Amino acid sequence: PACPSCLIAWCAALAAFVPCARMRLCVVFALAASASALRVPQAPLAARSVTSESALGRRLAVGATLATLAFPAVSSARPEGVNKPELLPAGEKVNIVDLEKWLTPSETQRLDRLVRSLEKDTGYRLRILTQQYPKTPGLAIKDYWAVDANTIVLVADLGINGKQRANVLNFNVGDNIPLPSIFWSRVQSKYGNQFYVRDNGKDSSILEAVGALADCLRREQPYCTAPPASAAEFR
Repeated sequence: PACPSCLIAWCAALAAFVPCARMRLCVVFALAASASALRVPQAPLAARSVTSESALGRRLAVGATLATLAFPAVSSARPEGVNKPELLPAGEKVNIVDLEKWLTPSETQRLDRLVRSLEKDTGYRLRILTQQYPKTPGLAIKDYWAVDANTIVLVADLGINGKQRANVLNFNVGDNIPLPSIFWSRVQSKYGNQFYVRDNGKDSSILEAVGALADCLRREQPYCTAPPASAAEFR
């Protein structure tokens, strides 16, 4: 049958031939479940595609683009774009902008050493921003860090006004970064979920994600598909 009501009636009619009332009920449920399973429509191929690899860089569905990293979606809220360069540090540019003070001074120093070493050894530029909308530099971060095809921007954000999102980690990934989309999804799932953040802290979420990223970028095999068991850079 093509419609749900017809399906129910069809199952009930077949069950009427079963003498036991309890058995009739079981037959109705079993037939309905089987018939429904056979009729589950398949999404078109275009609808099943999660992300595309474009000339503008991989703007992952699991992460944030530079146009939207300032305001991760919460429910149906759609905040206006933000461009607040005044929130960025004055003077010499830094690689870690910790607006939310989630990192200790020693953790910031460790991350900075790693970022500098990674860039020197591989040419890949990693930058880290902590924020909580509406307190965000927004689009100003693009010019501040001169984001290019070799740049990865990790944005840690709890969500609008502290309403925690399902995941605190977002990534903007340049075209030249040799890591597939599945890698970013797995890093996000492993280190950015609410339970990991609750049990280990926001700082650990950032440290482990950065360590996993650096570990994979340093490997001889360019296509790392999953974060390592432990962040080797922080052992």
